[in-house]
Amino acid sequence: MTTTPQTVSFLGLGEMGSALARAAMQAGHSTIVWNRSAGKAQALAEAGARVAASPADAVDAEAIVVCLLDHASVHEVLDPVADRLAGRRLINLTTTSPDGSRELADWAAGVGADYLDGGIMATPEMIGTSQSSVLYSGSQPLYDEHRELLELWGRPEYFGDDAGMASLYDLALLSGMYVMFAGFFHGAAMVGASGVPAKEFAVRAADWLQTVVGLISEYAEVIDGGDYSVPGQQSLVFSDISDIVNASRAQGISTEVVDVVQRLIHRQIDAGHGSDGLARVIESIKNPEAAA
Repeated sequence: MTTTPQTVSFLGLGEMGSALARAAMQAGHSTIVWNRSAGKAQALAEAGARVAASPADAVDAEAIVVCLLDHASVHEVLDPVADRLAGRRLINLTTTSPDGSRELADWAAGVGADYLDGGIMATPEMIGTSQSSVLYSGSQPLYDEHRELLELWGRPEYFGDDAGMASLYDLALLSGMYVMFAGFFHGAAMVGASGVPAKEFAVRAADWLQTVVGLISEYAEVIDGGDYSVPGQQSLVFSDISDIVNASRAQGISTEVVDVVQRLIHRQIDAGHGSDGLARVIESIKNPEAAA
């Protein structure tokens, strides 16, 4: 494991890339930064970072951290310097798809570079705090060697040598977040139509969600066990959300968010599983072409 200061370069200085670079600098690492728009490097330069004139000027480092817009931008930046990456260690923290991460890992191997992919489960403000975690997959030797660097940004977790697994977990977790937020927005719109401020609703929503979040583990056990008829579960028939849909319409708001949930529930009810537990709706998600 690396225990001494090293030279780390950062390609991409958006809010997240800048936060990652700043954490490395504060830990005493020699830091090289590059961004397509040079102005974004000014604050880091004033703090002691060396600003590279081009990606080619930035890759002479013990670790190269890439935090760009998307998969295509990673290639746009790295392809022109591919001949300088042999023996280099790439840590890609750009949000990409699992297949995109695997493609980048294969590309890196083709140019002789070691590759580690990461999914950041934090906002830029959280980097370096106990609230931040970063998921990794790809080269375990790279992960082990630079573990101390990775720990600067948040709690690291390694998901194996399949470079796409960190991205898969990242996007799966984000899906839960976005759907939860959409549910909150829907509820805020429901009561908002009667003049209730979103801030007032948020207090009750946060308390309620914290109360029910423990059910996730219970549902996971049912799903892994594959028996949706286990006694004590809330049945699909009982889980019908027609009242929510109808009340939303009465409030004059869109029912798009809750319609999705209602369809998932009713696909299983219509297939004869109405007495099974709510967790059975995962079968509607896993098998979109079949109800059961």
